[in-house]
Amino acid sequence: MKVTVLGVPSSAGAYCVGVERAPGALRDAGLVESLLSAGADVVDAGDLTTRLWKPDQDSPFAQNLGDEAESMRELSASAAELLTEGERLLVLGGSCMVAVGLCAAMRRRGERPRLVYIDRHLDLNTPHSTTEGSLSWMGMGHALCLEGAAPELAGASGDRPLLHPSDLVYLGADPTRETTQWERDRAEALGLAIVDQAELCDDPHKAARRARGELAGGPFVVHLDVDVLDFLDAPIEENVNGRNSGPTIAVLERALAELLQDPDCLGLSLGQLDPAHASSDPTALPRLVSALVSALIPTL
Repeated sequence: MKVTVLGVPSSAGAYCVGVERAPGALRDAGLVESLLSAGADVVDAGDLTTRLWKPDQDSPFAQNLGDEAESMRELSASAAELLTEGERLLVLGGSCMVAVGLCAAMRRRGERPRLVYIDRHLDLNTPHSTTEGSLSWMGMGHALCLEGAAPELAGASGDRPLLHPSDLVYLGADPTRETTQWERDRAEALGLAIVDQAELCDDPHKAARRARGELAGGPFVVHLDVDVLDFLDAPIEENVNGRNSGPTIAVLERALAELLQDPDCLGLSLGQLDPAHASSDPTALPRLVSALVSALIPTL
């Protein structure tokens, strides 16, 4: 299998600086070398533009909106050239907005974007539904072009919406504790498919198969927000609240293998990894790298 690695070192849409260092940290943890050792044909396409979060007093409820929209356009243009049937594109973010850019790349290729979104959150907020201001908590809200979505971002990939409700499925979400009422109301009204955290932890293979089955046949991509993980097993995410809940890296690996080895899968984006937190457990990033490689490259 050919695997192309592309870094998006941007924290513009995150809660603070830190996640922009994730592409470099994953490479330093041996990602490319491990893929090569597993027998993959690896191309490291390097990094796109580095963009840093900064306090945005002029747009407090949609911080660094211009930078994030430009980052998405850059990613969608670059990734569209790299997405190829039968191969896998591995996009290393950065913030979770990389999922939006990867879906926009599918549209550029003439494909209908379909997405399995692995996250404990729904990310359905908009600048009108929350005062937190982090666009990484609003990616799906903009992809679906929900009420209050910033037009600069919702329309940055062309026609709106980028995603239709039937083309999005959540895996590992915890709607009862990790979402706003706005998100729960929108998810119910749109009929969004959710394979929840309990299902993922109890039987990762079955949960991943069910998530894939919620989407129509044809090409799809996967997004992994590492905050789906139990923070005590893997203290690597920007959001430190996910303690004692969520899958371990080993459990997540089994779900990822089910998805990434599907012939229709075009790639995976990864977001919200903070290397500063990962330094608290020197085994965490190597374990994540091992899980990604195992999920991407089937053993004989």
